[in-house]
Amino acid sequence: MSHYCSQRMVTLPIVGVEGAIVRNHLTFVLNGKTQKVGNIPGDLTLLKWLRTKRSLVGSKEGCAEGDCGACTVAITQTDEFGNLNWRSVNACIVFMGMLEGSAVTTVEGLNGPDSELHPCQKALVDFHGSQCGFCTPGFVMSLFTAWSNKNGLMAEEIDDTLAGNLCRCTGYRPIVEAGLSLRNTKQPQWELDRNEILKQKLLKIKSSEAIEITDGKNSFFVPTNHEHFSETYADRPETTIVSGATDVGLWVTKQNRNLPNMIWTGRVEEFNQIVYDKEFIIIRPAITHQDAMERLGDKWPTIRALWRRFGSVQVRNSGTVCGNLANGSPIGDLPPALIALGSIIELTNRNEKRKLPLEEFFIEYGKQDRHAGEYVSGVFVPNKTHNNFRCYKLSKRFDQDISAVMMGANITLENDRIKNAVICFGGMAGTPKRARKVENALLNQVFDPKSFINAAKNINEDFDPLTDVRGSADYRLKAAQNLLMKYGHEITGSVVPDLADRNQLKNLVS
Repeated sequence: MSHYCSQRMVTLPIVGVEGAIVRNHLTFVLNGKTQKVGNIPGDLTLLKWLRTKRSLVGSKEGCAEGDCGACTVAITQTDEFGNLNWRSVNACIVFMGMLEGSAVTTVEGLNGPDSELHPCQKALVDFHGSQCGFCTPGFVMSLFTAWSNKNGLMAEEIDDTLAGNLCRCTGYRPIVEAGLSLRNTKQPQWELDRNEILKQKLLKIKSSEAIEITDGKNSFFVPTNHEHFSETYADRPETTIVSGATDVGLWVTKQNRNLPNMIWTGRVEEFNQIVYDKEFIIIRPAITHQDAMERLGDKWPTIRALWRRFGSVQVRNSGTVCGNLANGSPIGDLPPALIALGSIIELTNRNEKRKLPLEEFFIEYGKQDRHAGEYVSGVFVPNKTHNNFRCYKLSKRFDQDISAVMMGANITLENDRIKNAVICFGGMAGTPKRARKVENALLNQVFDPKSFINAAKNINEDFDPLTDVRGSADYRLKAAQNLLMKYGHEITGSVVPDLADRNQLKNLVS
């Protein structure tokens, strides 16, 4: 039986968009049952709705910021061929408006006939992978999503699959073993049948209608095309743009900010594209980190390794590339890498577009070159080989940690000399910033490790970093020097010295 809200379901014209209509309720599938939900606050999260409105309390609130994975659920959509695509996400920072046309599966929806345990649940039981049990549903759902997509369960993948799920009871080994055991476990027939039914339900609720849900105080607008999005945002520039909500979600859950009007990029057809041409790889606003990682990572393995570290699978499945850039964080991992590749950012206001080098978008801390009514409509990454492009990240924790220092580096050669150099750092200033003195010191130098060692001495002239919990100013300067020297040794094919050895380091920079 479908669950309906008490509000009457209607469609209304979209203000400012001629001939367009907007629906005032969401339609999605929850654990196999179609839902119609309206008359809810625009900033209501999926986790809060599940626990308070549906009494589905298997999904836990651990951190309320998308780190711990205790609230992990699976969101399912159909691709262009009608196949099911499963994504693990953190329900604590997913707004309800982002569910339109999708299916949500929680741990309560996994059981088979007669309450038969799902193979992913049974594996954790068999391998004693649950202790206090608080985080267990999240682990189950991460394994379930990997299982459903038929990837992520191999030995070389399992750590990445589970990186977004934290446990304080110790003992990751049995959880990993449970995941590995699923590699050769076949899907039961009842699950195959259930997935076919789910596919039909998703196709049935598929719609091109725009949606606006509200409780009269907080609204969440879901446009379906570029015109609707652009006109609405231009008319109401104070509206908060939501892409993956991996940052905006925290404004609500951790900062208790009131966001009366939000608009989502996720259902705009033109925004869900990665376009290739001879000059550029164009990433549009709704493209997630996971989608971009799969595409760009094949071309540049170093950026795949970076993406693997700065966000868990759940975060990569939600957060977007354009949203990450629009946020303008000085410690964001992507900007230095994309700047090193020579990327261009595109900004749109209605039908007016402008482009500028990505490095010029960041003006100062908390300020970007974005006018009222403008939004980030794409990033253009030069479609070149870039054999000497590398990314390096230093952080206290390997997975899901904010960088102390981040470096993106790229050089071009001519006659065995450095013709051009782009060395960009994050965490060293109020914005992602190029090391211009270092770059100049590299120009026309011989392609040799010594050129990079000498250039590294100019770091002090480029940056005056701050001291905070992630590292002292002195640490950041020395780390930046070390990364540049490591880069030089790596791309020239030289033996990399032990930079942890103080004597070796002293000899290198003296």
